[in-house]
Amino acid sequence: MRTDEDQAEWLDFALQMAAESGAILREAEAVRPDLEVKPDKSFVTALDARIERRLRGMIADRFPAHGVIGEEEVPSDIDADLVWVLDPIDGTAAFIAGMPVYGTLIALMREGEPILGIIDHPITGERWLGIKGRQTLYNGEPCRTRSCGGLGEAIMSASNPDFFDDEEQPALGAMRDATAWRIWGGACMSYGRIASGRIDVALDTRLKLWDFAPFRPIIEGAGGVITDWQGAPITQATGQRILVAGDPARHREALALVESVMKS
Repeated sequence: MRTDEDQAEWLDFALQMAAESGAILREAEAVRPDLEVKPDKSFVTALDARIERRLRGMIADRFPAHGVIGEEEVPSDIDADLVWVLDPIDGTAAFIAGMPVYGTLIALMREGEPILGIIDHPITGERWLGIKGRQTLYNGEPCRTRSCGGLGEAIMSASNPDFFDDEEQPALGAMRDATAWRIWGGACMSYGRIASGRIDVALDTRLKLWDFAPFRPIIEGAGGVITDWQGAPITQATGQRILVAGDPARHREALALVESVMKS
């Protein structure tokens, strides 16, 4: 049985990892990064690998029985009761371009469910913290999603419209047509903005667990809803498609829209 002391220790440690990653990112901010292109055409830099190695080393020293899933290295002990999920630089293309929407994502999963999540943006000095069953914090203060009268009034975000394949384009098109405004390329900052009541809905695909695991406790703790495109909650088994809304009614509306066009 886990105690409040356990949870406090996990939180303290997660904040330590965010601080470590943030220090490395701030140090590297002004340097043009060396980069490689992965087989899936996504970018990776030496800094991604450096940060993940550092965070993995911290986990191994503090919690050797915990599993780790990260973007840059082979997962370890993924069947453990507690598994950390790491994305050292979410928005690597933005980092390379010098656009400060990139950040570090950290999540802790218990039995496959994200129970703790951090979105950390050291360059802009912003951090969202979510813990299952608690109010989400933005820079230490409570934050909440906003109500929205209908999708026709909503601001929508998507990481990149190019990520949507031919099968998924109808969902993107339907959401584009239904919403009032669109924001492209916000990476993880867009999801923090949903938790803070600045963006209303998000539709994304071609994501991996490390791209969205922290969002569940952050979004839910701020009053929003996050699921896959079938309406199932986010877990370790979630696929590449997610749908988020700050207003639960708008999530229901968006989900029904996506499901209708994906079935046609």
